[in-house]
Amino acid sequence: MPRKIIGRELEKEKLGEALTTQRSELIAVYGRRRIGKTFLVREYYSKNILFSFSGLRNGTRPDQIENFMLELKEFTDKFNDEKPENWLQAFSILKQYLKSIRETKKKKVIFIDEFPWVDTLRSGFLPAFENFWNTYCTTRNDLIVVICGSAASYMIKKIIKNRGGLHNRITRKIKLTPFQLKEVKEFFENKKIDLPEIEILKIYMALGGVPEYLENVKVGDSSVTAIDRLCFQKGAQLEYEFDEVFKSLFEEGSYHEQIIQSLSKGPKKGMLRDEILKDQGLSSGGQFTKSMNELIESGFVEKYKSYRENRKTTLYRIFDEFCLFHLQFISPFKGNTWARLYTKKEYESWSGYTFEMVCYKHVDCIKRGLKCDQINSKNYSWGNRNAQVDLVIDRDDAIINLCEIKFYNDTFKIDANYANNLRNKETHFRTETSTRKGINTVMLTTWGITGKHAVGLVTNSLTKECLFN
Repeated sequence: MPRKIIGRELEKEKLGEALTTQRSELIAVYGRRRIGKTFLVREYYSKNILFSFSGLRNGTRPDQIENFMLELKEFTDKFNDEKPENWLQAFSILKQYLKSIRETKKKKVIFIDEFPWVDTLRSGFLPAFENFWNTYCTTRNDLIVVICGSAASYMIKKIIKNRGGLHNRITRKIKLTPFQLKEVKEFFENKKIDLPEIEILKIYMALGGVPEYLENVKVGDSSVTAIDRLCFQKGAQLEYEFDEVFKSLFEEGSYHEQIIQSLSKGPKKGMLRDEILKDQGLSSGGQFTKSMNELIESGFVEKYKSYRENRKTTLYRIFDEFCLFHLQFISPFKGNTWARLYTKKEYESWSGYTFEMVCYKHVDCIKRGLKCDQINSKNYSWGNRNAQVDLVIDRDDAIINLCEIKFYNDTFKIDANYANNLRNKETHFRTETSTRKGINTVMLTTWGITGKHAVGLVTNSLTKECLFN
């Protein structure tokens, strides 16, 4: 019986549409390690899969072909004596198997998982697969071929932007991204784990919305015990995950880790491209651009617009919670405990920035909380020497929301000094941008705000609950 698929509504819609078309479909599914690609495809197409095969990490061509044939034997015993010497012969055998199955209106799924692991140097796998799709699959109307992989550089370059036999052949692309908070809450509820939203938020800030990481949270855990067990205890499951992520996703000799290291040490608001190059002593060439683009495509880095001193700049910053948490705490404080670390001053600065990051990822939820989700907007950060705005929602209805984001363990009190600071931000923003739009100050905090000085100043007060909607 298929297990429940949490969230993934748009992805399920794409997979479902492929079942109804009058043509064979070639679907590329990609996304970072542990994100749930295999689970999604296997569970959604559980009643349609005719053949599935997963590549072996670091496997030789003979090993991969042998694995291919062993998997085929799970579906049919007609080819037990066949021993293909290359991938053209292996796919020829797969064709024979498919030809033995009558063509019907019901779609039949061939699933090749960890596709990049199979296509090793001089393996001949990709040309053989291209031939299989172009000369056979396209002659039928009842096949769905799903190719899946975690290696971002490979999937983007060799599949999504293929200039050879698969050029313009991909009929649907699915980029699987981490869960949002609403889905994480549903995920835990499905596992009968009853956690307050503040505890879910704290786990999310450390682990992100990666299903495989969240799968290891147990009934009775708090955020502290879960993070401690998964990241800091002896033999912790995620102790070496950061290294594994980069080994599995990106090619050796690239600049991915160097870029991440620079961003982890630089200003949390982000760095200019030239600042990263200077910090690492790198030249601005194609390899750097390729590595940066792959980090962005994989969701580890965000490229975003920021306004500084009335100039629009492009900044880069780490945009993956677990990646940032590893570099901030797991690596430098190895052998420590989270119960001790989360009381340190480093936690305060990390949690403040990470909460901002989470809010950026949930800006649609914030707009729903402001009841302006149907209105187009530009969302960016802004600052000068005298003022800094965490999030600007510049709306098409002539309203600008200046969002002040605060992670605080209690109700946040707005005293006279803080109120003056907020007014100062409004004044500097209006003066420097010369905007004629109405300006509303929004407070987004964990537990809400208090204090008489907020009256008439703070237009909207949102709490963490809006991020779960």
